[in-house]
Amino acid sequence: MTDRNVEAVRQLLLDRSEVGIKKYGTTTDRNDLSLYQWLNHALMESLDHCVYLKRAITKLEEEMRDKGEVPNA
Repeated sequence: MTDRNVEAVRQLLLDRSEVGIKKYGTTTDRNDLSLYQWLNHALMESLDHCVYLKRAITKLEEEMRDKGEVPNA
């Protein structure tokens, strides 16, 4: 048995890896970044993620209000 959502995420990870390899010419196995740099990169990506989530939530709230629906928090 397989989980189609897990498989979809797996494929996204593989696709994203290919993009990164083409863009940067290396993988995350690289050794030229310190632990601090890796953690800082992760933090910046997480902050971007939060902004994207908030934007999507705001759009959904606007659409729900336009339909007379009340968003539940």
